[in-house]
Amino acid sequence: MASPREHIDHIRKTTFSIGGEKNPLAPMLDQAVKYLSAELYAKDVHFLMELIQNAEDNEYLNGVDPSLEFVITSRDITATGAPATLLIFNSEKGFSDKNIESICSVGNSTKKGNRKRGYIGEKGIGFKSVFLITPQPVIFSNGYQIRFNEKPCPHCNLGYIVPEWVEENPSLSDIKQIYGSDLTLPTTTLVLPLKPDKVKPVKQQLSSIHPEVLLFLSKIKSLSVREENEDPRLNTVSEIAITKETNFRTRESMDAESYTLHLSAQENSTDEQDRECSYSVWKQKFPVKKQNKVEKRMEVNDWVITLAFPNGESLRRGMSLPGVYAFLPTEMVTNFPFMIQADFILASSRETILLDDKWNQGILDCVPLAFINAFVSLVKMREDAPVSSLPRLFQFLPTMSSHFPTFNAVRESIKINLAEEEIVPSESFTEQKFFHKPSETGRIMPAFWSVLNKAKKEGVRFHNLSSHGCYVLSSHFDDPKYDHALDFLGVGHVDNEWYARCIQSSRFVMGVSEDVYLQILLFVANNWRTKFCTTTMGDIPLIKYVDGDGSVSLCSINESAQKNSGRLLCQSHQTRYLSWLIDWNKEFGFVGNRFFLPKSTQEAIYSFSEKEVILQWLRVEVKVSKINLNVFAAIVTNHINDNRKNTIAYACFLYQSFIRGYLNEEEVDSLCGKMPLVDSYGHVTKERSGVLVPANGSKWVELIGSNPWREENYVELGEDYLHPACFAGTSTPEEKFYGIPYYSCQSF
Repeated sequence: MASPREHIDHIRKTTFSIGGEKNPLAPMLDQAVKYLSAELYAKDVHFLMELIQNAEDNEYLNGVDPSLEFVITSRDITATGAPATLLIFNSEKGFSDKNIESICSVGNSTKKGNRKRGYIGEKGIGFKSVFLITPQPVIFSNGYQIRFNEKPCPHCNLGYIVPEWVEENPSLSDIKQIYGSDLTLPTTTLVLPLKPDKVKPVKQQLSSIHPEVLLFLSKIKSLSVREENEDPRLNTVSEIAITKETNFRTRESMDAESYTLHLSAQENSTDEQDRECSYSVWKQKFPVKKQNKVEKRMEVNDWVITLAFPNGESLRRGMSLPGVYAFLPTEMVTNFPFMIQADFILASSRETILLDDKWNQGILDCVPLAFINAFVSLVKMREDAPVSSLPRLFQFLPTMSSHFPTFNAVRESIKINLAEEEIVPSESFTEQKFFHKPSETGRIMPAFWSVLNKAKKEGVRFHNLSSHGCYVLSSHFDDPKYDHALDFLGVGHVDNEWYARCIQSSRFVMGVSEDVYLQILLFVANNWRTKFCTTTMGDIPLIKYVDGDGSVSLCSINESAQKNSGRLLCQSHQTRYLSWLIDWNKEFGFVGNRFFLPKSTQEAIYSFSEKEVILQWLRVEVKVSKINLNVFAAIVTNHINDNRKNTIAYACFLYQSFIRGYLNEEEVDSLCGKMPLVDSYGHVTKERSGVLVPANGSKWVELIGSNPWREENYVELGEDYLHPACFAGTSTPEEKFYGIPYYSCQSF
């Protein structure tokens, strides 16, 4: 087998007739080189993408991590007078004899017909794109040390493809000094002395490499860019080191798979922390339709579409983030929440895909279905992901708009298809996930979420939350920051009746603290006129009151508000005697069918931050009357009628209220003037001119026989007033009790 140098000498002699017989195909070769020159400079080629593409198409030995490194230096190691030199290091298998012969020819690529094997380069200029930035590229690989020159060779008058062996300038030691003298050189090194007018563009391209450049490359796992100068202060290139790792690969079907891919990037050698981002990747095959076949892809039978969803902040570099990839990023920005990768046919510059190309149109027609399948898989199939991790998949949906009509059509197709998929999670208050169509799911007001969450903390269970005619959107999604995404999906709000059904069926009014109960009332009050007054909210048991046996019961808003309902609710602003009022109201048999809000509820209202809202609503809409002790006493007077027991109790009530300071002397005096009395015959009487109060133990009734002043409307107190009394849990002694009615005549 010939050595690398012998192989190069053979090519020079037989192909280019240098030091040998003239090649009969030389005229054809000369024409091909002229065509290459014209094609090369007519195209606006992104040389950097071409080099990365070539590295991706290279072969790598097992156990070797495919890597690509760009190092730019101001050292002129080629002795060509170049102001800067770009070195590319690639850990590939290395150039073979066939690779060398291919690079020394025109249109004889080893990649021809191998697109099915994963080659991503187009048939065309390939490696020779380096002549856009360098006049004399040098290759060191597998023992080969060769240089090419864009100027015609003096021996054969051909440029670009004639190899020349390199003895020095550069040498391997020159290259190692730049790469790192203590490091092992990768198998292949390209040395590109830059044209003076290309130094700035090259540095700009190197500084703008996107970290996502590796996203859809199947081989290369790491890529780096750095500048190496004797004086580091001369460095102007933004350094970056990108690495990629793939795991969690799952076979979804025969034609689809999903996996998680991790990228990390360190943008300066002084950075201590790498920036990282993971991507959920969906890869699916679609059969190529006959009407979309093109000559460039005639051997390809399946479109492979890959979508990548960033989990968190993308590793963007610069203002825009690539949206469309043809293995490598193009300059097309879609504003989609994911990146699209497929074997698109590109414009010659690699910057855009050809939107009017029928091959590309066929791919784009499949993107909506690929997205739907990916989205459903990401949302529903990852059982390890909690519901709280899902919203980020939704939040960028509304941003899917583009100045490209083709991508807007993709967006609308995605939107239509999403409406039929069960992808929206409902709230279950458990770790279990349930999904429904967007139109079947509803949002609830933030204030009610607050009530539910507080009630849940107090032990109330809401497993039937979605059983009131609509599935409730998961609380992790029901957030204003996802408004646009939910609108995009068509997720609306639950109807107003839902709240009434929820409050009634959940039975959490009686199972929560007074604070949470007031939050419920506040929610209803704030939305009463605008949302609830015409719903069944007014018919559900919601308002607390103390019932006949002293227990707390519930009545509806409508029951309280209707005058003919038979029940009048009351509350007092004097919290110091709430229990007193409630106890005596029960003692008097709920005079006028009046019932008080519970003491704990009233106390909570007056310490509540929004008490004015609740009090106003209770007074205006629920018709809860505000009452104090004096008013209550007057009401009792008018409802005693002929009830002897209540008449006696009323006297005790006034006395006990007076000595406790709940009623003042003036109030008691006024009330006593209207107070019914039980006379010596056991009758209840309200009309009187005065009261006869016998001395304790007096026998004057026995001596006289009857009340001689009855005709003058004087009332003689009955014996009930001569005995101790106990009402509403309070005792009134004999000597205090029978003197109370004396006040009844003081105003006459």
